[in-house]
Amino acid sequence: MTNASGARSLYEICGPEYFEALVDAFYDGVETDAILMAMYPDGADTAGARHRLTLFLAQYWGGPHDYMEQRGHPMLRMRHGGFAIDAQARDRWLVHMASAIEQTLHLIAEPDRDSVVQQLASYVVNAAEHLRNQ
Repeated sequence: MTNASGARSLYEICGPEYFEALVDAFYDGVETDAILMAMYPDGADTAGARHRLTLFLAQYWGGPHDYMEQRGHPMLRMRHGGFAIDAQARDRWLVHMASAIEQTLHLIAEPDRDSVVQQLASYVVNAAEHLRNQ
């Protein structure tokens, strides 16, 4: 979904498989983190969370609107408002997301790699801080 300026979206650059791999790498780390796992109502079963985050990230970065069709507007602060997200939880989330980005670098074509990583990193830092509620 190329934007008005003709630039390709991250979804077009990376493809849907990238977002699946990114989310899987992220949750593989989260599942080892007692601080973060305490927030998951389904316990160690992160299949639903993986699916939702994959759909959300794909949509956010220019992919199909499957998240919106299945879940409605993201409303991230509202959806996460029931969880105590302090600086420590934010930082743990960022550690696992940064690791996931690092683990999936090889899936991004070289001419676009630096730009994609920069955009992803900027987004996750801002999102993590936005969701902090303590």
